[in-house]
Amino acid sequence: MAQIPDTVRALMRPSAAELEPYDPAFTPVEVNLSANENSYGLPAEVRAAVNQALAEVPVNRYPDPLAGELRAEIAAYYGLAPENVICGNGGDELIYNIFLAFGGEGHMVLHCPPDFSVYELYASLAESPCESVWRDPATFAIDWEKLRARVANATVTIVTTPNNPTGTLADPAEVEALALATDGLVLVDEAYMEFADMRSCASLISHYPNILVLRTFSKAFALAGARLGYVLADPGVVSALAAVRQPYSVGVLSQTAALAAWRHRPQIQPTIDEIVQQRGELYTRLSELGDLGVTVWPSSANFLLVRLPHAHEVRCRLRDEHSVLVRDFSSAPGLTDCLRITVGTPKENKRLVDGIVSILREA
Repeated sequence: MAQIPDTVRALMRPSAAELEPYDPAFTPVEVNLSANENSYGLPAEVRAAVNQALAEVPVNRYPDPLAGELRAEIAAYYGLAPENVICGNGGDELIYNIFLAFGGEGHMVLHCPPDFSVYELYASLAESPCESVWRDPATFAIDWEKLRARVANATVTIVTTPNNPTGTLADPAEVEALALATDGLVLVDEAYMEFADMRSCASLISHYPNILVLRTFSKAFALAGARLGYVLADPGVVSALAAVRQPYSVGVLSQTAALAAWRHRPQIQPTIDEIVQQRGELYTRLSELGDLGVTVWPSSANFLLVRLPHAHEVRCRLRDEHSVLVRDFSSAPGLTDCLRITVGTPKENKRLVDGIVSILREA
């Protein structure tokens, strides 16, 4: 993507002028393990149901502004009212809308890096001061004591579970303690929770009006291309988010595909189980490469964080010589020489590991 020229940057809002276009560093390859997508896709019977629903939906009309049918079914699943749910154009839009509604000068955002880079990006765009409570550098666990000590000063505090890119979990009891310690909002980002063996913080919504839970169809539901996420929250918070959202931000095709997939959750669960199994097997294979300098952290998501010598060079050689793409975090603060690797199919995982072994042994 072209650089923003100084003549254009001079016309931009100061908070936007400081930013650079988001670049996921995508390159066409045979095996893409860089974006935490569901490598298996939808099961055939679910894909057939989605295709049938899409074939029948009228596209000459605007979509339901609040995705009413999908919203109602999501709410019923969690034992909530439709007023507790708002859908968005992926989790990213919802995160931005939270900062748009509740951010700005004097409205501090508190988070626990290393975590999802979009938090700081969107906080900056919304002109919100952003402060950090860094995770343990060895285990990536949250320092809950420090977080509780600072949460009262934040308008929005973000807890990511499982955390991206480390795969670590947050105890819902600690989230409760945060909610009790602040009048601000506590956003729990659960984009990868379907892959985890821990209860969702969604059960806290009815008891704590300042807790929000973010979920997505991009990962477990294999609908990354549809761009659809949702937030569970107190009706007042949902109304605030509805006030700032763009009209019709969730298209009729995305709503239709998500609703069809949602109604086939039992048929999708075996794929989730397979990803969890492959995660364990990939973790074992990478852990066996300690003699080559490889360190891998346990994960409750559909990816693994791996540290290895000369990670940036390894990433480039995996791409160029083995046609395998992974995400490079080697220059990110707290993640020196780290790569994030999406769990793929057995064949994809073998190709990845064989490539890493070949490169490191040669080095």
